[in-house]
Amino acid sequence: MLSGLSDWFWQEQLWFPKGLGWADLEDRDGRVYAKPQDLWVALPIALIFLIIRQIFERTVATPLASLLGVKETVRLQVPHNPTLESYYCNITKNPKQTPIASLCKQTGFSERQVQRWFRRRRNQDRPSLLKRFREASWRFTFYLLAFIAGLAALIDKPWLYDLKEMWQGFPVLTLLPSQYCVASDVKRKDFKEQIVHHVATILLISFSWCVNYIRAGTLIMLVHDSSDYFLESAKMFNYAGWRNACNYIFIVFAAVFIISRLVIFPFWIIYCTWIYPVTMYEPFFGYYFFNGLLMVLQCLHIFWAVLIIRMAIRFLTHNEKVDDERSDKDETDESEEEEEQAKKDTRKNGPVQNGHTVHNNNHSKIE
Repeated sequence: MLSGLSDWFWQEQLWFPKGLGWADLEDRDGRVYAKPQDLWVALPIALIFLIIRQIFERTVATPLASLLGVKETVRLQVPHNPTLESYYCNITKNPKQTPIASLCKQTGFSERQVQRWFRRRRNQDRPSLLKRFREASWRFTFYLLAFIAGLAALIDKPWLYDLKEMWQGFPVLTLLPSQYCVASDVKRKDFKEQIVHHVATILLISFSWCVNYIRAGTLIMLVHDSSDYFLESAKMFNYAGWRNACNYIFIVFAAVFIISRLVIFPFWIIYCTWIYPVTMYEPFFGYYFFNGLLMVLQCLHIFWAVLIIRMAIRFLTHNEKVDDERSDKDETDESEEEEEQAKKDTRKNGPVQNGHTVHNNNHSKIE
């Protein structure tokens, strides 16, 4: 059954134009072509990158965070309560009013105590400032090096300057040495969109490699790598408290992102993969599959562009601090807010009781 499914999946009429097939991609006369089995090398390389990341975060990112004044977040630990912990883990992390009343009866806590317990418990699950800084440092380094490597690999290729060259001789395109490519983070509010993006990207990289869409694949990767390192560097400065540097780098990131993802990607890359191939071959399943994945990526680009533009407008019009809207922020206990407000009122007006300033009419001895 598996053999029959594999034969159906890899049938030539699905992935190649009419008249071409896998035999055309067999190595001969010293010419080397991409092979599906080459993708297995991505697994050990991914493991190596995980190890490198752990070493980088401990030996580079952590000392850098200390140098920039980024410290570990100190959070209040919640007392262990089996009833509340079970509800938190198995039902919901944000109980409504009715469940809270039931939990109050089961635990003997007041409503405010239950709400405070859940707030602090949610804070415990959020990544600390130091963890986020280390992640941003690794991503900045990785994306920057990936962009430089991609640019170095493509700088002398004709299809970087003339996209029609992408399809010259397709699919019998010789694999060049510079075209060997590989395709525990913080969970954010756009986690589902990120998963869709990762799946689409992995499919695109795998498909590009297997059926020799390598030229298109390398251009797509270069476009995506061109802006990400700006975002990660802005995050690093944000976590370090360098507000102006963060804001200005974010504006640069927003400009590069919009130009690369909303202009170059749809009007150059997708146009080239959608229009040029049908001038040489009849449309086939692989053609629709590849362009369908590109359209999924473009929809995600629009979604993220809206978030980016909204943050940029807020910064430019109100001079507000740029914050990543995808990241959850720590929740503050009401009691802590009340105590802080009381301290401010005391410093400003003296002691406050029941909302009114307490005047000291008692005479004190002057020494």
